[in-house]
Amino acid sequence: MTIIRSIALFVLAALAEIGGAWLIWQGVREHKGLLWIGAGVAALGAYGFAATLQPDANFGRILAAYGGIFVAGSLAWAMAVDKFRPDRFDYLGAAICLVGVAVIMYAPRS
Repeated sequence: MTIIRSIALFVLAALAEIGGAWLIWQGVREHKGLLWIGAGVAALGAYGFAATLQPDANFGRILAAYGGIFVAGSLAWAMAVDKFRPDRFDYLGAAICLVGVAVIMYAPRS
């Protein structure tokens, strides 16, 4: 159950961070305005809180593992929202990152 909770929190954090950055991008680069930028800032704040709910108490470990989630999540977001088509190296890189997440977060420790 702890691993499922941890994965769910990583997904929530990814949605908040990637979504927040995307909203700011839209607000600034696509000239959608301050409402989009403000929503992005709020989402980025929510990301910070989501990370604190991880069951592991080590900030560095969680942030390092989240980096792998961010890589894979960013590609997934780009595919779903921006119709980006990753190539095999994008998929390979994301898979390597997710293996790294599994090792960092869920490897047995003494």
